[in-house]
Amino acid sequence: MSSFPRSVAVAATDGMLHFELALAYEVFGSAPDAVPGPWYDVKVCGAHAVRAGRFMVEPDCGLDRLAHAETVIVPALANVDEDPPADLVEAVRAAHESGARVVSLCTGVFVLAAAGLLDGLRATTHWAHTEQLAALYPRVEVDPDVLYVDNGSVLTSAGKAAAMDLCLHLVRRDHGSAIANVVARRLVVPPHRAGGQAQFVTTPVPAQDGHPLAELLPWVMRRLDQPLTVEDLARQANMSSRHLARHFHAVTGTTPLQWLLTQRIRRAQELLETTDDSIDSIASAAGMGTATTLRRHFQRTIGVPPDAYRRTFRV
Repeated sequence: MSSFPRSVAVAATDGMLHFELALAYEVFGSAPDAVPGPWYDVKVCGAHAVRAGRFMVEPDCGLDRLAHAETVIVPALANVDEDPPADLVEAVRAAHESGARVVSLCTGVFVLAAAGLLDGLRATTHWAHTEQLAALYPRVEVDPDVLYVDNGSVLTSAGKAAAMDLCLHLVRRDHGSAIANVVARRLVVPPHRAGGQAQFVTTPVPAQDGHPLAELLPWVMRRLDQPLTVEDLARQANMSSRHLARHFHAVTGTTPLQWLLTQRIRRAQELLETTDDSIDSIASAAGMGTATTLRRHFQRTIGVPPDAYRRTFRV
């Protein structure tokens, strides 16, 4: 593309996570050989030398540079229980007011929310912090089930790998799919996972022993390929269906049927990732009955069809 937002400012402050900070610099700071024209001009911007995990980072320039950049990247913060640094929040707000597109990676979203950039907009972050984000910033429409959200000039991602997905999405917006695929190939990552995909998080079997379902849940997991009803589970647990439902909500946070469906989807995910079995065989092994049923529930739960999921996780 002949014109694209070249200047990229990666914000740096004490307490940022080095993975997301380094990831952003790697994607935008290293031009692939296939790019015929200019690449991004990347600057790391901070008020002073900052500590990111075990590493010290020397910024190229101050936070005031953010207001002059066309793209501002805010990496993840390690501690979201503290208010984000006021100077960073102000610099990000000024950058947005100056017309920059502002991008948060993982918990960097708390900076954007504090700056008021997400009011009335949909946003995401790492699934472990979505409830806290929603509680602190009720004007933000928090979506816990996606990899990233593109609102045009404000973009947010979930954690770690999803941050890479969002960075590649930006390259795709600026340079097209072919160049984004070259960058992905260099980094040895999947070239395209749509933002609407789920974060691939499932409800696990509770780890602690001693709860009322401690014997029932492993029993169910050994029989996921079999047709099971709530009545079957209640009978095995020697309790009424209503009593079972109360225990399930207390232990897993969901209903027996929803938990069972989640485990079936998780089993299907494992088989898609690790075997060459047909979709029909996987549907049977996961207790879904038919490939049609599996595709319907898998698409609704994960956000992509089983075939696309397999391609993503077996590149």
